[in-house]
Amino acid sequence: MFIPLHDRNALKHIRKQYVTLGLIAANVITYALASVMPDAAYELGVYGLGFIPAILLGGATLDPSLVLVPEGATYITYSFLHGSWLHLGSNMLFLWVFGDNVEDAMGHLKFLLFYLACAAAGALVHGLVLPTSQAPLIGASGAVSGVVAAYLMLHPKVRVWVLVFMRFPLPLPAFIPLLFWVGQQFVMLVIDGESNVSWGAHVGGIIAGAVLVLFLRRPGVPLFDRAIVTPKAVRHAAPSVDVATVGPWGQRSSTSASEGDVSATANTRERPAQQPVRKVTHWGR
Repeated sequence: MFIPLHDRNALKHIRKQYVTLGLIAANVITYALASVMPDAAYELGVYGLGFIPAILLGGATLDPSLVLVPEGATYITYSFLHGSWLHLGSNMLFLWVFGDNVEDAMGHLKFLLFYLACAAAGALVHGLVLPTSQAPLIGASGAVSGVVAAYLMLHPKVRVWVLVFMRFPLPLPAFIPLLFWVGQQFVMLVIDGESNVSWGAHVGGIIAGAVLVLFLRRPGVPLFDRAIVTPKAVRHAAPSVDVATVGPWGQRSSTSASEGDVSATANTRERPAQQPVRKVTHWGR
Protein backbone atom coordinates (compact mmCIF):
# COMPACT_ATOMS: atom_id res chain seq x y z
CA MET A 1 0.00 0.00 0.00
CA PHE A 2 2.85 2.36 0.84
CA ILE A 3 6.02 2.55 -1.23
CA PRO A 4 8.72 4.81 0.23
CA LEU A 5 10.28 7.22 -2.22
CA HIS A 6 12.41 9.72 -0.31
CA ASP A 7 12.97 11.37 3.04
CA ARG A 8 14.60 14.68 3.83
CA ASN A 9 16.52 13.53 6.87
CA ALA A 10 20.04 14.91 6.69
CA LEU A 11 23.05 12.95 7.91
CA LYS A 12 24.45 14.33 11.15
CA HIS A 13 27.40 12.14 12.11
CA ILE A 14 28.80 10.65 8.88
CA ARG A 15 29.65 12.21 5.55
CA LYS A 16 28.42 9.30 3.39
CA GLN A 17 26.44 6.10 3.98
CA TYR A 18 29.21 3.83 2.70
CA VAL A 19 27.87 0.61 4.27
CA THR A 20 24.36 1.15 2.93
CA LEU A 21 25.71 1.80 -0.55
CA GLY A 22 28.03 -1.20 -0.29
CA LEU A 23 25.19 -3.50 0.73
CA ILE A 24 23.04 -2.31 -2.15
CA ALA A 25 25.93 -2.83 -4.56
CA ALA A 26 26.62 -6.31 -3.19
CA ASN A 27 23.00 -7.35 -3.62
CA VAL A 28 22.71 -5.92 -7.13
CA ILE A 29 25.99 -7.46 -8.31
CA THR A 30 25.07 -10.84 -6.82
CA TYR A 31 21.73 -10.85 -8.59
CA ALA A 32 23.22 -9.66 -11.87
CA LEU A 33 25.74 -12.50 -11.78
CA ALA A 34 23.07 -15.04 -10.82
CA SER A 35 20.79 -13.89 -13.65
CA VAL A 36 23.36 -14.82 -16.31
CA MET A 37 24.20 -18.21 -14.82
CA PRO A 38 22.80 -21.46 -16.25
CA ASP A 39 19.77 -22.75 -14.38
CA ALA A 40 21.76 -25.58 -12.79
CA ALA A 41 24.32 -23.14 -11.39
CA TYR A 42 21.60 -20.82 -10.10
CA GLU A 43 19.87 -23.74 -8.36
CA LEU A 44 23.16 -24.74 -6.81
CA GLY A 45 23.57 -21.24 -5.46
CA VAL A 46 20.05 -21.10 -4.01
CA TYR A 47 20.41 -24.46 -2.24
CA GLY A 48 24.01 -23.91 -1.24
CA LEU A 49 23.59 -20.35 0.07
CA GLY A 50 19.90 -20.17 0.95
CA PHE A 51 18.60 -20.82 4.45
CA ILE A 52 16.82 -24.20 4.67
CA PRO A 53 15.04 -24.69 8.03
CA ALA A 54 14.82 -28.49 7.75
CA ILE A 55 18.61 -28.63 7.62
CA LEU A 56 19.43 -26.05 10.24
CA LEU A 57 16.62 -26.86 12.68
CA GLY A 58 14.92 -30.09 11.53
CA GLY A 59 17.81 -32.52 11.35
CA ALA A 60 17.70 -33.04 7.57
CA THR A 61 20.88 -33.21 5.53
CA LEU A 62 21.84 -31.54 2.29
CA ASP A 63 23.41 -33.43 -0.58
CA PRO A 64 27.16 -32.79 -0.29
CA SER A 65 27.26 -31.69 -3.92
CA LEU A 66 25.07 -28.70 -2.98
CA VAL A 67 27.09 -27.54 0.00
CA LEU A 68 28.87 -24.26 -0.66
CA VAL A 69 29.36 -22.79 2.81
CA PRO A 70 29.07 -24.07 6.39
CA GLU A 71 25.44 -24.56 7.40
CA GLY A 72 25.54 -21.79 9.97
CA ALA A 73 26.74 -19.27 7.41
CA THR A 74 23.44 -19.51 5.54
CA TYR A 75 21.85 -17.43 8.31
CA ILE A 76 23.61 -14.58 6.50
CA THR A 77 24.31 -15.67 2.93
CA TYR A 78 20.62 -16.14 2.07
CA SER A 79 20.07 -12.43 2.44
CA PHE A 80 22.24 -11.61 -0.59
CA LEU A 81 20.16 -13.72 -3.01
CA HIS A 82 16.92 -12.65 -4.71
CA GLY A 83 14.37 -14.32 -6.92
CA SER A 84 13.61 -11.49 -9.35
CA TRP A 85 14.41 -7.88 -10.15
CA LEU A 86 11.17 -6.86 -8.42
CA HIS A 87 12.16 -8.81 -5.33
CA LEU A 88 15.56 -7.18 -5.35
CA GLY A 89 14.30 -3.70 -6.18
CA SER A 90 11.71 -3.52 -3.42
CA ASN A 91 14.23 -4.52 -0.77
CA MET A 92 16.90 -2.16 -2.04
CA LEU A 93 14.46 0.74 -2.24
CA PHE A 94 13.62 0.39 1.44
CA LEU A 95 17.32 0.08 2.27
CA TRP A 96 18.15 3.17 0.20
CA VAL A 97 15.48 5.36 1.82
CA PHE A 98 15.96 4.29 5.43
CA GLY A 99 19.42 2.75 5.72
CA ASP A 100 21.47 5.94 5.59
CA ASN A 101 19.98 7.49 8.71
CA VAL A 102 20.21 4.26 10.69
CA GLU A 103 23.85 4.00 9.63
CA ASP A 104 24.30 7.61 10.67
CA ALA A 105 22.87 6.87 14.11
CA MET A 106 25.11 3.84 14.68
CA GLY A 107 28.29 4.37 12.71
CA HIS A 108 29.56 2.27 9.83
CA LEU A 109 30.81 -0.86 11.58
CA LYS A 110 27.97 -1.16 14.06
CA PHE A 111 25.44 -0.67 11.30
CA LEU A 112 26.98 -3.51 9.29
CA LEU A 113 26.82 -5.78 12.34
CA PHE A 114 23.26 -4.62 12.95
CA TYR A 115 22.21 -5.43 9.37
CA LEU A 116 23.72 -8.93 9.47
CA ALA A 117 22.22 -9.62 12.90
CA CYS A 118 18.76 -8.66 11.63
CA ALA A 119 19.24 -10.98 8.66
CA ALA A 120 20.14 -13.83 11.03
CA ALA A 121 17.16 -13.05 13.26
CA GLY A 122 14.85 -13.11 10.25
CA ALA A 123 16.15 -16.54 9.22
CA LEU A 124 15.80 -17.84 12.77
CA VAL A 125 12.16 -16.79 13.13
CA HIS A 126 11.37 -18.13 9.65
CA GLY A 127 12.87 -21.45 10.74
CA LEU A 128 10.93 -21.48 13.99
CA VAL A 129 7.69 -20.86 12.10
CA LEU A 130 8.43 -23.50 9.43
CA PRO A 131 10.99 -25.86 11.01
CA THR A 132 10.40 -28.72 8.57
CA SER A 133 10.46 -26.62 5.42
CA GLN A 134 12.88 -27.82 2.76
CA ALA A 135 12.44 -24.74 0.61
CA PRO A 136 15.39 -22.33 0.66
CA LEU A 137 14.75 -18.88 2.05
CA ILE A 138 16.34 -16.07 0.04
CA GLY A 139 16.12 -12.31 0.13
CA ALA A 140 17.24 -9.34 2.18
CA SER A 141 13.82 -8.71 3.72
CA GLY A 142 14.76 -9.83 7.21
CA ALA A 143 17.69 -7.44 7.33
CA VAL A 144 15.77 -4.60 5.68
CA SER A 145 12.85 -5.09 8.08
CA GLY A 146 15.27 -4.49 10.92
CA VAL A 147 16.40 -1.27 9.28
CA VAL A 148 12.79 -0.11 8.96
CA ALA A 149 12.11 -0.87 12.62
CA ALA A 150 15.21 1.03 13.71
CA TYR A 151 14.25 4.04 11.59
CA LEU A 152 10.79 4.03 13.14
CA MET A 153 12.36 4.04 16.60
CA LEU A 154 14.71 6.87 15.70
CA HIS A 155 12.75 9.15 13.38
CA PRO A 156 8.98 8.61 13.58
CA LYS A 157 8.26 12.31 12.98
CA VAL A 158 10.37 12.80 9.86
CA ARG A 159 8.34 13.42 6.71
CA VAL A 160 8.73 10.63 4.14
CA TRP A 161 7.43 10.84 0.59
CA VAL A 162 5.47 7.64 -0.07
CA LEU A 163 3.49 6.36 -3.03
CA VAL A 164 0.01 5.45 -1.80
CA PHE A 165 -1.92 2.77 -3.70
CA MET A 166 0.80 2.94 -6.40
CA ARG A 167 -0.64 6.26 -7.55
CA PHE A 168 -0.54 9.14 -5.11
CA PRO A 169 2.75 10.59 -3.78
CA LEU A 170 2.24 12.07 -0.34
CA PRO A 171 4.59 13.39 2.36
CA LEU A 172 3.66 11.66 5.60
CA PRO A 173 5.25 11.43 9.05
CA ALA A 174 7.28 8.23 9.01
CA PHE A 175 5.28 6.60 11.76
CA ILE A 176 2.10 6.47 9.64
CA PRO A 177 3.33 4.27 6.76
CA LEU A 178 5.93 2.41 8.83
CA LEU A 179 3.60 1.46 11.69
CA PHE A 180 1.07 0.30 9.12
CA TRP A 181 3.77 -1.74 7.36
CA VAL A 182 5.04 -3.28 10.61
CA GLY A 183 1.52 -4.20 11.70
CA GLN A 184 0.84 -5.77 8.33
CA GLN A 185 3.79 -8.14 8.73
CA PHE A 186 2.51 -9.48 12.04
CA VAL A 187 -1.04 -9.87 10.72
CA MET A 188 0.12 -11.68 7.60
CA LEU A 189 2.29 -14.02 9.68
CA VAL A 190 -0.85 -15.12 11.53
CA ILE A 191 -3.22 -15.43 8.58
CA ASP A 192 -0.80 -16.42 5.81
CA GLY A 193 2.07 -18.12 7.60
CA GLU A 194 2.76 -20.73 4.89
CA SER A 195 2.94 -18.30 1.99
CA ASN A 196 5.97 -18.24 -0.29
CA VAL A 197 6.52 -14.80 1.19
CA SER A 198 8.32 -15.28 4.47
CA TRP A 199 6.41 -13.11 6.91
CA GLY A 200 8.35 -14.82 9.69
CA ALA A 201 11.61 -13.42 8.35
CA HIS A 202 10.05 -9.96 8.28
CA VAL A 203 8.85 -10.24 11.85
CA GLY A 204 12.18 -11.59 13.06
CA GLY A 205 14.01 -8.69 11.45
CA ILE A 206 11.57 -6.16 12.91
CA ILE A 207 11.98 -7.47 16.46
CA ALA A 208 15.76 -7.60 16.17
CA GLY A 209 15.95 -4.11 14.69
CA ALA A 210 13.75 -2.55 17.37
CA VAL A 211 15.81 -4.11 20.15
CA LEU A 212 19.31 -3.69 18.73
CA VAL A 213 18.90 -0.01 17.95
CA LEU A 214 18.54 0.61 21.69
CA PHE A 215 22.10 -0.61 22.25
CA LEU A 216 23.93 0.14 19.02
CA ARG A 217 23.02 3.78 18.47
CA ARG A 218 25.68 6.33 19.30
CA PRO A 219 25.76 7.79 22.81
CA GLY A 220 23.54 10.84 22.84
CA VAL A 221 21.48 9.86 19.79
CA PRO A 222 17.87 10.15 20.95
CA LEU A 223 14.93 7.93 20.20
CA PHE A 224 11.70 9.25 18.73
CA ASP A 225 13.25 12.53 17.54
CA ARG A 226 13.19 14.01 21.00
CA ALA A 227 16.17 16.30 20.57
CA ILE A 228 18.46 17.95 18.03
CA VAL A 229 22.07 16.90 18.49
CA THR A 230 25.00 18.75 16.95
CA PRO A 231 27.66 16.11 16.20
CA LYS A 232 31.15 17.18 17.17
CA ALA A 233 32.69 14.98 14.45
CA VAL A 234 31.49 17.21 11.63
CA ARG A 235 30.73 20.48 13.35
CA HIS A 236 33.90 22.15 12.13
CA ALA A 237 32.94 21.65 8.48
CA ALA A 238 29.40 22.95 8.76
CA PRO A 239 28.45 26.54 7.87
CA SER A 240 26.29 28.53 10.21
CA VAL A 241 22.57 28.01 9.96
CA ASP A 242 19.75 28.83 12.30
CA VAL A 243 17.98 25.72 13.62
CA ALA A 244 14.71 27.61 13.28
CA THR A 245 15.08 27.67 9.49
CA VAL A 246 14.51 23.91 9.32
CA GLY A 247 10.84 23.43 8.49
CA PRO A 248 8.51 20.80 9.94
CA TRP A 249 8.98 18.55 6.90
CA GLY A 250 12.77 18.71 7.10
CA GLN A 251 13.17 21.24 4.26
CA ARG A 252 15.43 24.25 4.59
CA SER A 253 14.95 27.82 3.55
CA SER A 254 17.04 29.48 0.85
CA THR A 255 19.43 30.76 3.51
CA SER A 256 19.96 27.31 5.00
CA ALA A 257 22.95 25.04 4.57
CA SER A 258 22.76 22.37 1.92
CA GLU A 259 21.18 19.02 2.73
CA GLY A 260 23.56 16.76 4.61
CA ASP A 261 25.10 19.60 6.62
CA VAL A 262 24.58 19.99 10.33
CA SER A 263 21.99 22.39 11.68
CA ALA A 264 23.53 24.67 14.27
CA THR A 265 23.97 28.38 14.86
CA ALA A 266 27.41 29.84 15.15
CA ASN A 267 26.81 31.26 18.59
CA THR A 268 24.42 28.66 19.99
CA ARG A 269 25.43 26.05 22.53
CA GLU A 270 25.11 22.40 21.60
CA ARG A 271 21.83 20.83 22.59
CA PRO A 272 22.17 17.56 24.52
CA ALA A 273 20.61 16.39 22.99
CA GLN A 274 18.32 -35.75 3.52
CA GLN A 275 18.66 -33.95 0.13
CA PRO A 276 15.70 -31.77 0.22
CA VAL A 277 13.05 -32.09 -2.43
CA ARG A 278 12.93 -28.93 -4.48
CA LYS A 279 10.02 -26.72 -3.49
CA VAL A 280 8.95 -23.14 -3.88
CA THR A 281 11.62 -20.83 -2.58
CA HIS A 282 10.56 -18.54 0.22
CA TRP A 283 11.00 -14.90 -0.55
CA GLY A 284 11.16 -12.06 1.85
CA ARG A 285 9.28 -9.96 -0.69
